[in-house]
Amino acid sequence: MPILEREPPKGRRESYVLPKVPVPPLKQTLDMYLSCMKHLVKEEQYQKTKAIVVKFGEPGGTGELLQKKLLERSDKTYNWVYDYWLEDMYLNQRLALPVNSNPAMVFPKQNFKDRKDSLRFAAHLITGVLEYKERIDTRVLPVDFARGQLAGTPLCMKQYYRLFNTYRLPGHKRDTLVIHKPGSTEQEYIIVACKNQFFVLDLVVNKKKLKEMDILTQLEKIVKMAENSEERQPPFGLLTSDGRTEWAQAREVLIKDSVNRESLAVIEKCLCVLCLDNPSGMEVGDTSRALLMLHGGGHEKMGANRWYDKPMQFIVGEDGVCGTVCEHSPFEGIVLVACTEYLMKFMTGSPSKMGRATSVSELPTPARLLWKTTPHIQGLLKASAERLQRLVRDLDMDVHKFEVYGKEFIKKQKMSPDAYIQVALQLAFYRCNGRLVSTYESASIRRFHEGRVDNIRSATSEALAFVKAMTDQKASLSDSEKMKRLWDAINAQTNYTITAITGLGIDNHLLGLREIAQELKMEMPEIFTDETYVASNQFILSTSQVPTTVEMFCCYGPVVPNGYGCCYNPQSDHLLFSVTSFHGSTETCSAVFIKALDEGLVEMRDLCRKSNKPQSSAAPAASKVAENNQGDDRHFNVLYF
Repeated sequence: MPILEREPPKGRRESYVLPKVPVPPLKQTLDMYLSCMKHLVKEEQYQKTKAIVVKFGEPGGTGELLQKKLLERSDKTYNWVYDYWLEDMYLNQRLALPVNSNPAMVFPKQNFKDRKDSLRFAAHLITGVLEYKERIDTRVLPVDFARGQLAGTPLCMKQYYRLFNTYRLPGHKRDTLVIHKPGSTEQEYIIVACKNQFFVLDLVVNKKKLKEMDILTQLEKIVKMAENSEERQPPFGLLTSDGRTEWAQAREVLIKDSVNRESLAVIEKCLCVLCLDNPSGMEVGDTSRALLMLHGGGHEKMGANRWYDKPMQFIVGEDGVCGTVCEHSPFEGIVLVACTEYLMKFMTGSPSKMGRATSVSELPTPARLLWKTTPHIQGLLKASAERLQRLVRDLDMDVHKFEVYGKEFIKKQKMSPDAYIQVALQLAFYRCNGRLVSTYESASIRRFHEGRVDNIRSATSEALAFVKAMTDQKASLSDSEKMKRLWDAINAQTNYTITAITGLGIDNHLLGLREIAQELKMEMPEIFTDETYVASNQFILSTSQVPTTVEMFCCYGPVVPNGYGCCYNPQSDHLLFSVTSFHGSTETCSAVFIKALDEGLVEMRDLCRKSNKPQSSAAPAASKVAENNQGDDRHFNVLYF
C-alpha cells in the first residue's frame, strides 16, 4: 500500500459528517473534456479525439463499464479518488523533491545581531511549533469553513493531523507515505541540521517538557558540536535531494549497516527538522531568499543541510533568511499557510519566555546522528551533489511585486480577484507564446471527506477570445467588445471554479476511470493514449493562489521542463508573484513572463476604467462571487497548490 493509514483515528469526528466526493456523470465529464481541449489542439487532432471520446461514451461501451466500477468503488470507500490522486500526483513521481515537488514558504527577512540572536529566534519558533502541535493533538483547532459559494460548509481537517507525524519513504517505483500514530511518545524530539550534520533534540527530559530557554541551550550545544571538524559526518542529507529511484537505491545500500539504519529510523520518526543555516553569501532579496528555501543553493551552500523527505522543515539562517520547505504529499497549501501564519503571529505576539519558567536542571548533550560510509556510498553522495547542483543552475526564478494596484481595485470592478488574475496569466502566456496551453490551478475539495484537490482548467475558450482581443485583434475591436470578452472569461473561470470545488471537475474523474481500467487489466482505452489526453496532462502553466495575512510568500518550481510555475499572493494594494521556469528550456523565461504579466495587468486596469462601470447584464456570476468574497479570499475558492 502506498499509504500506511487508511482508517481515520478516533477523535476525528469532523471528517465523518462530511459527504463523500461525488462521481460526476460520465457524459458531463466527456463533454467538458472536449470543451476544454477543442481550442488547445489542432482541428484535425480534435476531430480524432472527438471520435474516440464518442466511442468511449457510447451506451454499453467501455466508458459505462468503467463508470459502473468507479461507482462501486465509491460505495465501498471513504473517498474513491484519494489513493489514485495521491499516487498519481506524488508517490509515483520519480523527480527529485527540491524544486519539482516541495513548495516553500518564505518568512520576512530577520535582522539578527549575531548567531545567538538567530538561535533565540529558532528556540522561540520551535516553542510555537510545539504549541501548535499540542492544539492539533488535543483537537482544539477550529474547524475551517468555506466562504463565498456554499458559505458555511465545514471543510475536512484531516490534513492538519499529518503535519508532524508523516514521512515520505522513497521507493524504486513508488514512494510510501508513512503515517505515525498521533501523539506517540516515540516522536518527542526534533532533528536539528547544522553544517550538514544531524542532531537529536529531545523535547522531553526526565518526563519534563523542555522550556524555551532549555531549547536555546541545546541549540547552542548543537552549534558548538557541529563546528568540531574531527567528528564531522558526510553530508547524507544530499541523498534526499536526488531522484526518488536513485534515493531508494542509495537507501537500500545504507540500511545494510545497523548504524545507518538507526540514524534513518530516528529521522523518519521525528516531529520536524530545524535547519540552522550559515550565511549564504548571496545578496538577500525576495528571489534569493526563495531560492534558498527551495533548494538551499546546492551542495556548495545549504542544499545538504536539509532532509527533503520530512514534511515540515523550518529554516533559520544566521543572515536572517528564514522560512519552511515542505514535502507536499500529506497536505495542501491551506494547511501550510494556517500553520506558518500561526507561527508568525506567535513569534510577534507572544513574548519570548527565556528564563521565565523553571528549566530542566540536567540537560543531556544532544546526540549526533552517525553514519557508516564506504567508497560506494561516497560515490552516491558525489552523484547526488552533482545532480542537485544541475537543478540549482537550471532554475530560473523571479519574485515580483506588482504595485500598480491590488485586489481592492479588482473587487471594485465586482470581479473575483482570483479569476481576474488567472485571465491575466493567460494573457501573459499568450503574449509570450502566441497560444494557450493546458493550465493547472488547484481547487480544494476539502468540503468532502478526505478531500484534497482537483484542477481548474483556466485556459478556457473564453479566455482565448479575450487574449486575442487584447493582442491580435486589438486594433479592430471596440473597448466595449473587449470588456464583454473580459467578463465572459471571468465568468467562465468562476463557473469552472465552482464546478471543481464541488467535486465535479474532469481531472479526478478521468484519472479514476483510467486507474479502474488498469485494475481490470484491460487494454488501456484509446481515450487515455490519445495525443490530446497526453497534452491535457502536460501543465505548461502551473498556478496557485496562496494568499497570506502576514508578510510572507510561497513559491514552487515548474512541473514540466518547458513550463512555468506561478504562485501568487493577492494583497489589498499589490499583487505578489513567484514565477519559476528552467534555463534549459528555449520556450520559457521568467523575466519575460513577468514583463508580459505586468503589461497585461495594466492594460486590463485601463480597460476597466474606460468602461466606467461593470456591465451588470454580462457579469452575474463573477459579480456575485466578488460580493461574497469581500473578506478573507482564501476560503472562497480555497485555491492552493
